[in-house]
Amino acid sequence: MAGKSSKSKAKRAAQSSAANSTESPLQSDVPAAPAPASSVPDNGTVDNAVEATVPEANEVPPLVPEADESESQAVAASNDDQPKQGELRLYPVSVKTQSGGKMELQLNPGDSVMDIRQFLLDAPETCYFTCYELLLRNKENETHHLEDYNEISEVADITIGGCSLEMIAALYDDRSIRAHVHRARDLLSLSTLHSSLSTTLALKYDAALNKAQSPGDKPNVPELDCLGFMEDVPASLRKLINSPTEEIKCVESIVFSSFNPPPSHRRLVGDLIYLDVVTLEGNKYCITGTTKAFYVNSSSANVLDPRPSKSGFETATLIGLLQKLSSKFKKAFREVMEKKASAHPFENVQSLLPPHSWLRPYPVPDHKRDAARAEEALTISYGSELIGMQRDWNEELQSCREFPHATPQERILRDRALYKVSSDFVDAALNGAIGVISRSIPPINPTDPESLHMYVHNNIFFSFAVDADIEQLSKKRPSSNVSVTEKMSSTDKVPCKEGTCDGEHNAELNCCNEAPLVESEQATYASANNDLKGTKLYQEADVPGLYNLAMAIIDYRGHRVVAQSVLPGILQGDKSDALLYGSVDNGKKICWNEDFHAKVLEAAKLLHIKEHAVIDASENIFKLAAPVECKGIVGSDNRQYLLDLMRVTPRDANYTGPESRFCVLRPELITSFCQVESQAKCKTKTDEGTDIVSDPADVSVDTSKPGDDLSHGEENGASTSENTATEKQITTADSAAISSESSKRLNEIAFNPNVFTDFTLGGTQEEIAADEENVKKVSSYLVDVVLPKFISDLCALEVSPMDGQTLTEALHSHGVNVRYIGRIANGVKHLPHLWDLCLNEITVRSAKHILKDILRDIEDHDIGAAVSHFLNCFFGNVAGGKSSPNSLHAKNQKKDQSITKKGQGRGKGKASAKKSLSSYMIVDSNTLWSDIQEFAKAKYEFELPELSRTTAKNIPVLRNLCQKVGISVAARKYDFGAASPFDASDVLDLRAVVKHSVPLCSEAKNLVEMGKVQLAEGMLSESYTFFSEAFSILQQVTGPMHREVANCCRYLAMVLYHAGDMAGAIMQQHKELIINERCLGLDHPDTAHSYGNMALFYHGLNQTELALQNMGRALLLLGLSSGPDHPDVAATFINVAMMYQDMGKMDTALRYLQDALKKNERLLGPEHIQTAVCYHALAIACNSMGLFKLSQQHEKKTYDILVKQLGEDDSRTKDSQNWMKTFEMREVQKTAQKQKGQAVDAANTKRAIDLLKSRPDLIQAFQNAAAAERANALNTAVLGEAQPRGRGFDERAARAAAEVRKKAAAKGLLVRPQSGVPVPQQHSQLINPGTAASSKKSGENGEAKVEEKKASSENVKTTNVVAPAGLGAGLTSLDKKKQKAKK
Repeated sequence: MAGKSSKSKAKRAAQSSAANSTESPLQSDVPAAPAPASSVPDNGTVDNAVEATVPEANEVPPLVPEADESESQAVAASNDDQPKQGELRLYPVSVKTQSGGKMELQLNPGDSVMDIRQFLLDAPETCYFTCYELLLRNKENETHHLEDYNEISEVADITIGGCSLEMIAALYDDRSIRAHVHRARDLLSLSTLHSSLSTTLALKYDAALNKAQSPGDKPNVPELDCLGFMEDVPASLRKLINSPTEEIKCVESIVFSSFNPPPSHRRLVGDLIYLDVVTLEGNKYCITGTTKAFYVNSSSANVLDPRPSKSGFETATLIGLLQKLSSKFKKAFREVMEKKASAHPFENVQSLLPPHSWLRPYPVPDHKRDAARAEEALTISYGSELIGMQRDWNEELQSCREFPHATPQERILRDRALYKVSSDFVDAALNGAIGVISRSIPPINPTDPESLHMYVHNNIFFSFAVDADIEQLSKKRPSSNVSVTEKMSSTDKVPCKEGTCDGEHNAELNCCNEAPLVESEQATYASANNDLKGTKLYQEADVPGLYNLAMAIIDYRGHRVVAQSVLPGILQGDKSDALLYGSVDNGKKICWNEDFHAKVLEAAKLLHIKEHAVIDASENIFKLAAPVECKGIVGSDNRQYLLDLMRVTPRDANYTGPESRFCVLRPELITSFCQVESQAKCKTKTDEGTDIVSDPADVSVDTSKPGDDLSHGEENGASTSENTATEKQITTADSAAISSESSKRLNEIAFNPNVFTDFTLGGTQEEIAADEENVKKVSSYLVDVVLPKFISDLCALEVSPMDGQTLTEALHSHGVNVRYIGRIANGVKHLPHLWDLCLNEITVRSAKHILKDILRDIEDHDIGAAVSHFLNCFFGNVAGGKSSPNSLHAKNQKKDQSITKKGQGRGKGKASAKKSLSSYMIVDSNTLWSDIQEFAKAKYEFELPELSRTTAKNIPVLRNLCQKVGISVAARKYDFGAASPFDASDVLDLRAVVKHSVPLCSEAKNLVEMGKVQLAEGMLSESYTFFSEAFSILQQVTGPMHREVANCCRYLAMVLYHAGDMAGAIMQQHKELIINERCLGLDHPDTAHSYGNMALFYHGLNQTELALQNMGRALLLLGLSSGPDHPDVAATFINVAMMYQDMGKMDTALRYLQDALKKNERLLGPEHIQTAVCYHALAIACNSMGLFKLSQQHEKKTYDILVKQLGEDDSRTKDSQNWMKTFEMREVQKTAQKQKGQAVDAANTKRAIDLLKSRPDLIQAFQNAAAAERANALNTAVLGEAQPRGRGFDERAARAAAEVRKKAAAKGLLVRPQSGVPVPQQHSQLINPGTAASSKKSGENGEAKVEEKKASSENVKTTNVVAPAGLGAGLTSLDKKKQKAKK
């Protein structure tokens, strides 16, 4: 039973979404530092296949046992009361199931009863029991009844053993019996199983191996068409979507009977529900669900007969009853459960907010009858519970924040509760916002003008934010008309809500009329974004006694809705003195409270906000440590809340003017600046002391730091070779002295968020000037240091974004706002792929605002036609019809005329219909593109060239636009050369796009950072322990379906890979791949890199055919996200070529290498290091074919580029020189052997002629012999030399495996256990480690990248092997540091 229990542990989160009755954490896998083999049963697909095929291929080095030893030591330590932070101690507890069976669970004393219910819900033996109570018997045979929210440790001590659990059937009620029926339906469906293509590929490969035992069959794999679909990306759209899982039909239908609800006299005897069931045999049954059981009643077609039928079957569960009624059901249900059990555990887990899929199957699958689906759709609740009271989101959230968090276990429980509540809130807010926008939820103030409507549904407050960016474009609009009535933001909620009950409403509106521009901007998209960011920052500061509301932003059908949990008491208006801090009227009257100020000040120190004086309209001076317009409110629960945090960071001094009020700096920039400033001050405190940052020379010393710090500590290779030496000096001898001093100075640096605003500041002029100078300094730091550094990193491929999303993440992680993207575009004009990427991102962002503006005015029946018309105008060439003015201006003028209306297309009637018709039909391609160019100039200060219309006509741009707006289109080939590429039938869905503030687990984040530090030092065992602990904690807090869990899996795979454990690395990589597919999307660049890494691991196990299939998928995804013209695609081509080289398919390998060379020369230039990589790869390929002369020529080009880029003294340049000498020597050897063979032939011929003169009869025979000898000599000279040299230049087999692997692992080098083509380690590893995700991902996951290593010349002979493409950006900086240390 232990195997089952561990499986239950591993799959404790399966079907969590299906079982809404649980609030338990999602946990899986062996929780603490799992040995690779221990998880194999959980992954009974690909990993078993891997282990079965090549168990001995690994020449197991000492490092792997060391890792195992470290795990056992960790467990031993935990048993000695020294547990690691993420480790769990598991104890066996036997369970007596409801059906009388026995099973065993591995439990931890910290597990709650909800956790146990989730484990039982995932176990095959008990998955269909939903209504039961749990009894716990301890060693003394005492019985304890377990409440759902108890922890086991509160009831009994399971550590002493002898404990057992018993499931006792409980009585159903209306809610629980409906939940039971829903659970039964979910169990019968495979729709909750999300099978990954990687699993399918591995299973097919395993099956093929089992069928064809002879190894000769292996190479006969059809050649990939990677080059083909790279040239025709639109035609490959269909390949992205995995074929849906084939359903196994268990029953024809299970629906709620039309006999419902039970008549009153039947309610009195326990009837709760009636179900109509049709089995596969065609039998129809009417089933009664009572408080105790399910049974078949004797009802006829139209008359209820509640008596039990003759069969007399009665069971506690619906599935149990169906198994007795239908043999076909029993068989099919067993198949469904086996199918789910055979999948990877992560494929059964539901993810929070799965990514928007912009592609849908084409042709559209038939829509079939499904009565159960219809029932669920018709009971529209928009996120609220149908039965039972609504959840008090605010109380739940704040109660979770008040959980104790002194110990690691308490912090895990607190983080888990916060994550669960926040996730549920976002899900409910999403559904509620859709209801609000669809006009299905009435406002709470229906008598007010529509523009002032507010909504409360499911205890969530909803309000609209308008897109002020669009309004600013119309120069013709009078400023007095600026959206006075569209003042719907979180800023205005407090006064409005207070005003709804005490008559202050009109007064508040009058205040708005006095400052229309300021108030309208508080309702912009930007202010909502800033508010969300500010809320996140205060949540992370986590100051006791200071609370924030749960918040989410939902964009749907052109509207932006801000959802917040309801502030206690604010709707009742029972607190006239609710406002304690801040201002509701833009600084005219400021409130202040000493106790509240103390808490705000504590948070301000963490957020680098300065305590400063502000003067209100009555000349009163207040000391604030927050923006003036924030609102500190005490709720009816006596908690102190801080709201409206739109300017937590100071205003960007580079953007002035009233329209830029909410152009604030990013918190990542503030953090980076403070770190650089404090370090600079520490280094020069004995010299000049204070004014350091104003000296750009001093700042530039540390420009390598901001990138690293902003990417959450991940080594993204952002430091250049020039400043790494300085960085090394800082981090070695001076690090201890600097760290303590800099940490003090770090907290001293603070900014006044109210400078450069209309508020009146207190204090002396000198203080105000100093505050303004500080903000100017950090703003100039952004422009003068961060932006040039970011651009240089882009050019050097240190940061390598693949699409708009990863470009945005890269910008944000470096502290750069997207509004600077125009400057970045101008800085990368010389690199086509970056220029196109920036150009397309500006275009798409501008088009997004215009499309949203159109969608706001569209009626429901016009959405498909409007979206397809817009896409045709954008991607095609729609000619103008009637003479119409600029569409955007026309719409804006209409909004002005209807200023009393909402202006968001939410009104009904003929006027609205006319407006919607004109708003999208008058648009043509020319007007649309002129609007886009105008928007780009106004928003991004960038002149879009006419070329942008051409560069935008590709699949990555369509993908980007669809993802930003929430559109789904048919997965078919689109002809972008046509005038109208899209039909209305191609637009298949419009989904909401969500931004939220679901908290991250700080505990796991810290462990990952510590693990990366250990990894950078080459301490594989220690880093493995840290990453495993982080993985375990995240499993408990977020469940497996989370991006951070994927990060941990990637690091674990990297560590195992460098330790030589390929099978273990594949197992972890498979997990990362499944999570990325589910959490980021099928075609996200990180998913592509995951497939690439899987391919390299399979290649490391000599499963090259399977590797190539994964690599083909990676190339398909890269083509969709970035298009075929990207350096990552070229780098992936090099890896594919090396795999074909290993298979002996040299022609195919050369094709890929030549294509990679063309791409790099076109994209990066003929003298880029990446181009040198291609030449070197070609040299090695030619070497393998015995073409040493060509090898020498290619290597000479490599050497010339390296000399120019790196100098003659660089180790990589010297390595290239050594390669040239090697190729030259082999050419000489080949020529010598050839000449020797020819000399021998000449002598033999002379002797033969002399002999033949005396023996004419033998002339013919000797002539034949001479010809044969010549042929043999030539074959020996060419083939005998080329093949062993080309494929066997790896001398590691002659060395002690342990020593080599230790050295290689310490340096981050790849050690492949088998011989292969000598991939030029010294230069193929020049491929840049940057990745699509650039900053956060920092390059470890870029499968298309090979580690850039400074291998010293003595390693030339021992390490010329395929490098782990893309796995080593974390180890890249390690190599740089170690080389500097050697120097």
